Amino acid sequence: MIMDCATESWDPALTKLLASLKEVQSDGEDVAFLSELLQSKQLHALVQVHNKIVARGKDDKFYPLLSNAMQVTLDVLEMLADIAAVSKEYQEILSLLQRPHFQAILCTHDAVAQKDYYPHLPDIPPDADEEEETVKIVQLVKSDEPLGATIKTDEETGKIVIARVMHGGAADRSGLIHAGDEVIEVNGISVENKTPADVLAILSSEGTITFKLVPSFGKGGSRESKVRVRALFNYNSSDDPYIPCKEAGLDFKKGDILHIVSQDDAYWWQARREGDRVMRAGLIPSRALQEGRIIHERQTDPQTMDGKPALCSPTTANSDCGPKTPCSPNATTTTLLPCKSTPKVKKIIYDIKENDDFDREIIPTYEEVARLYPRPGLVRPIVLVGAPGVGRNELRRRLIATDPEKYVTPVPFTSRPQKSSEQNGKEYVFVSREKMEQDISDAKFIEHGEYKGNLYGTSAESVETVINSGRVCVLSPHWQALKMLRTPRLRPYIVFVRPPPLERLMETRTAANARSTFDKDSSRAFTEEEFHDIIRSSNRISFLYSYMFDEEIVNDDLASALTQLLKTSWKVQSEPLWVPASWVQ
Repeated sequence: MIMDCATESWDPALTKLLASLKEVQSDGEDVAFLSELLQSKQLHALVQVHNKIVARGKDDKFYPLLSNAMQVTLDVLEMLADIAAVSKEYQEILSLLQRPHFQAILCTHDAVAQKDYYPHLPDIPPDADEEEETVKIVQLVKSDEPLGATIKTDEETGKIVIARVMHGGAADRSGLIHAGDEVIEVNGISVENKTPADVLAILSSEGTITFKLVPSFGKGGSRESKVRVRALFNYNSSDDPYIPCKEAGLDFKKGDILHIVSQDDAYWWQARREGDRVMRAGLIPSRALQEGRIIHERQTDPQTMDGKPALCSPTTANSDCGPKTPCSPNATTTTLLPCKSTPKVKKIIYDIKENDDFDREIIPTYEEVARLYPRPGLVRPIVLVGAPGVGRNELRRRLIATDPEKYVTPVPFTSRPQKSSEQNGKEYVFVSREKMEQDISDAKFIEHGEYKGNLYGTSAESVETVINSGRVCVLSPHWQALKMLRTPRLRPYIVFVRPPPLERLMETRTAANARSTFDKDSSRAFTEEEFHDIIRSSNRISFLYSYMFDEEIVNDDLASALTQLLKTSWKVQSEPLWVPASWVQ
């Protein structure tokens, strides 16, 4: 029996359902149960919450800054566990973050941020009648936002199918369209014998789009990945001839943090820019695809920017290349994936002089990252790298001079004899040549060199000593030392000091009466050729090692560069920053 009650304040959809139920001439238990359910306060409250979430989601003023608040809280709890005994405030925060109700709020926040509250159709049961074709009707209201799905012609059946569903898009939020679904009709028009271009023409209309689909078996929607990466190259989807759908592409710049939400496709990942208000994901080339492109470019033109040949020589014309891939525009296009044939490699023993030759073969595409949150006892060293003569050592000296108690550079080691006026451990740490050669062999030095028959170097232990003292270690090493420094133990913040354009470089250094650093035996001005060398060397360092840089500072004016460096130092020690994921695991 249907109960009468005041429903004026109820949701219109519930009211309509109740009115329809009254027309059912039945006293069965099912109708009574459904009537009681539709009138329950719990259902009414849930519908109100759902409607508010959907309404807020359409307002640009409300958008989630994070979709993994619970994970961030777990990271904070791990940090607090080690320092809770320091103060009562830390203990109070630790207790608060561990409360079930607080964690439930965070889980709810993440579910809303990931739009994990839309309905999902259950998978088709395996014992369903195979001869009976199941069809689902899906209606989506098309607005200025793309539908968030791509289509293709199935190579085996020739039918139009859903190629991929973009996370966060309208199709994904509906929970009713999945990759692999076969498209039968669009807006009542059969798509049989039509091409994807023909179907797109139908989809170009505004308003409600009605799909008739045959669901794919076992193709339920996948949850979002939590992987974040730093892009190590620039990408413009409109310039990419191989992207399956240019409108679905996501443009990004080198250094952008990307949230990889799906890696289901071997060649095209789905991603969003971290912090972007647009929740719909876009297509980006996968790591394998981008590495294949770079290898192809290097094998086609092995000349690097400095005119020296790369290690990988072009393969022969008859090499056995891998199969054609979705990134190829047509069947005759050469594959962009690495060839199966082994590229010719220069056989040389690894040596510091040949180090750049090996570094040239590194293929930077994406680096998985995570946030490193500042905490007591965590002091990150600041590493300044740049071309000889660019002024990185002068910047280091000026930074230390601003606060000698806070900023410290480690004392270098040397094998030269100690002078009577020198104090061991102040200007240098004096050791025997045999001892220093043994430590170099044991990889205890982050950099080392020889000058006038004596060895000089900076030990990793001396850097750790400064860090453990709670002071900021400031280094200006040779750029080839970066691989020794950029480790989970040291966690440095690397700043690339770049020169201004050539004319400006010559103008500023001449006006400041700068002394050449290329001639240690005499004090003189820079020559024009030395200015050109600074530019060339800077470009080479950037080409080989820019994937390691956290920031760039153009040393146009020393005072301005120092101001920027001071701001950077404050940021490094006080703000959460993205670092390689292995540093926080």
